[in-house]
Amino acid sequence: MSAKNPKAMSSLQILQYSVKWHHMAHKVSSLLDAYSGLLSNESVILAVNSSFVDPLLQFESQLKIIELSFGMIVVMPSLDKVKEMGSSNEDFEDMENLYHNILNIYENILLTLVSKDLYKLQILKEMLVWMSKDSSYLQERIMVIINKVLRFTVRKVRKYTSVDAPCLGLLAAELSLLCSHEDPSIVQQASLGMCHLLYIAQCQNADIRTNKPTNDKSYSLQFPSSDVEFLPKEFRQDKSKIARRVGQTLLPSLLTDFVWSLLMKLSSPDDKIASDAASILKFTLEFHAEKVIMVSKIVDTIYRQLRDNNCMKDVMLRVITLLTCTSPKKVIFQLMDYSVPADDTLIQMWQAAGSEASVAPHVLKTILLILKGKPGEMEDTLTKGKRFSLDVTNLMPLAASQALCTFLPLGSYKKAVAQFFPQLLMTLMFQVFYSNELKLTPRDNALYAQDALRVLLNCSGLQQVDITLTKVNFWDQLSEELCYYYGVYFIAKTLSEYNFPQFPETLRYLYKLSVEGPRRSEDSVIVVIFLTELLNNFFRDPFPEEFLVLFTNWINDSNPIVSKLILQRIAHMSPVVNKIENVSSILIAILDAFLSKDDTVVLRALITLRRLLNKLDTMTYSLGTRIGSSYCPLMDHINGGIRSMAIRHFGELVRDMRQYTWMLNDVILEGLVPLILFLEDDEERVAKACKYTLKICTSQLKWSTSRFLKDENYSFEMVVLNICNNLPTHFELWMGIKIISHRNYITDLISDTLGFLWSSRTYLKRASVILIGYLAKSGGHLLLRVEIEVMLDVIERLLRDEDPVTKELAEITYDIFKKIANKLTSATLNQNFQKLLKFFYIKKLSPLYNYNSLKDQIDSPTDSKDIKNDKTL
Repeated sequence: MSAKNPKAMSSLQILQYSVKWHHMAHKVSSLLDAYSGLLSNESVILAVNSSFVDPLLQFESQLKIIELSFGMIVVMPSLDKVKEMGSSNEDFEDMENLYHNILNIYENILLTLVSKDLYKLQILKEMLVWMSKDSSYLQERIMVIINKVLRFTVRKVRKYTSVDAPCLGLLAAELSLLCSHEDPSIVQQASLGMCHLLYIAQCQNADIRTNKPTNDKSYSLQFPSSDVEFLPKEFRQDKSKIARRVGQTLLPSLLTDFVWSLLMKLSSPDDKIASDAASILKFTLEFHAEKVIMVSKIVDTIYRQLRDNNCMKDVMLRVITLLTCTSPKKVIFQLMDYSVPADDTLIQMWQAAGSEASVAPHVLKTILLILKGKPGEMEDTLTKGKRFSLDVTNLMPLAASQALCTFLPLGSYKKAVAQFFPQLLMTLMFQVFYSNELKLTPRDNALYAQDALRVLLNCSGLQQVDITLTKVNFWDQLSEELCYYYGVYFIAKTLSEYNFPQFPETLRYLYKLSVEGPRRSEDSVIVVIFLTELLNNFFRDPFPEEFLVLFTNWINDSNPIVSKLILQRIAHMSPVVNKIENVSSILIAILDAFLSKDDTVVLRALITLRRLLNKLDTMTYSLGTRIGSSYCPLMDHINGGIRSMAIRHFGELVRDMRQYTWMLNDVILEGLVPLILFLEDDEERVAKACKYTLKICTSQLKWSTSRFLKDENYSFEMVVLNICNNLPTHFELWMGIKIISHRNYITDLISDTLGFLWSSRTYLKRASVILIGYLAKSGGHLLLRVEIEVMLDVIERLLRDEDPVTKELAEITYDIFKKIANKLTSATLNQNFQKLLKFFYIKKLSPLYNYNSLKDQIDSPTDSKDIKNDKTL
């Protein structure tokens, strides 16, 4: 490297000058000390530069040596003083040469380092920092050295296919400040250095590296062959042009470093430096804020500086405004990531972020995105790596709610608030609910979402709504969790009463939200309440078809509260049910709700269906069979209320369809077993429902069972006996002589009854044993041998039952099957002939058990001691 520098000395020259200057060492000892020190430092740096030391450690060690050498230079006396030490012209010349060679050695060290690694251009930035701390006469000379290194780098990078100089942003910040220096010579050198730096930065651009032409001449910097010919007047004292050019040229990462460095200068004790940095920083962000990255870090730094020190507050808040204009999402997310309640500093930053009307929609969108989160919920879907925790200081949705109290009243946000009214309204309704669920201390449990909701109403021309709600002490009660759902209804009702002008867009948004589906089930409840109340006030029943489709889907929502609300609302539409075009889809959805695991949903579905059927035209009973079949599983529901209601409604369905009884014959037989068995239910309402329904069913089938169902004549066994005596006649009337169908029905009834034999409810076991016995007596001749054997095996196990009454009843039933089995012949022809004869000659059954049910007794083995022996031999 030394050979390429015309002012550099060879080792022989150095030795000659050392001998020559030795005689005047006492006069220029400081120069010789600097000279020898630099020579020593140069050798160390060169040795380290050629080693395999870790690059970071290498740079740090070299920087320390450079700083030490820099210190040696700045303490040297001026050249005029050095000349005064000489006694002859020859001494003058020698001391001047010594002086310049000291500077050349320092320059050579820098050139050597930069020639190997452009990363070490960072040393130049450090030199400028050191220089700013010393008002030495050598400042101009140091700037010349820096420019020579940059000039050398420009020539070097022209030959490179790729350039990597990550320190250019920081170096540009230091040079830009010197372009406004009080000394014109330093300004000239700084401007020249800025030009060199920007050319190097251009070489990092793909267009420069690949020699692609650029159409924008303002982006291109041309360098003449001589520094003297090139006078970069463009940068002298013109902060605007500096900011524009730097922003155009530097890559985003380098421009961010540039902005960051200027931001740090705002707190400089030197007022001029702070002022110049503020001006360049504002110009840069006004022209090129969109290129700045690490926005969140900048915002956080501004917050901490403003909180600790209010110097340059206006500038820092202006930076927030400019960054918000180009990176609203990053700025807002960072501003919401501080503890609540917000302090004065944060509120001022919110105001700064909201000062531009053009970016208001983006700010509100970002806040709405944050408000999709649930306070205290662990989730990372909104931002990568962002999590909400139970720590109050990290509850971003609470901070966003409080921030809306600042943003919404701003004049610049009036248009955006109107645009996003529906989203803000519903989101804040959700947040009020979340806040009520969140268990915070009274000090922390500020009603930010509720406050924001009130601000929204007042900023949207709905002051009267807020006044009305306040008069009834609504806002104080809304914070109570138990009253919240009613609060949602009341807000919707009050808005409707005042015919709020935002109704059309609110309805559209609610529909969109309903179709897409809210994020959480509790949100669905709020949407349903709000939407239903708006529809109630602005539409007559039935609702428009698109909303009925939503209601149909909501009937079987995963949230039982939603299901019940919708079922209740559909029940209110019963007077106009015949005007609904696709009523079948609603009826089918209600039948599906019968399968809900929530008993209250099932009960509400039963009530709703009954209310609709009461008003439904008879001709629309095409789903009668399906409806009847859906009641049957509920007849054995564990919940007594559901059992009794399903049984009673089944009877009402049969009654309503009395003109179409033939459609329900199969369904009646399907429900016959539970209707009979639950006559013995411990719950009186269930037993009464069975009597009520059996009267209707047997009446429709023209059976003479009704008289045995009256309370004064009631006998369970006589009811069973009567029904079984009517079965053969029933089949004959229905189907003529169809032995196979008759057999199928008998086996189906027996099969249905078998399912109750192992019930934990004693009354069901007893009733099942009796019913199976009579069914066997009535149609046993139609059973196959294998079926008889299975039944014997099943009944035999009941002979060991803990309940004595069940055991005695089982013995009678077992004997019945045993006799049937003994009468069966092995010849298939004889067996079929017997069945045919018995089908024609039906013998009426007589009582077999003489069973007296005592439903007031407790179902337990010990109860049997109070039961008389019902068995008659």
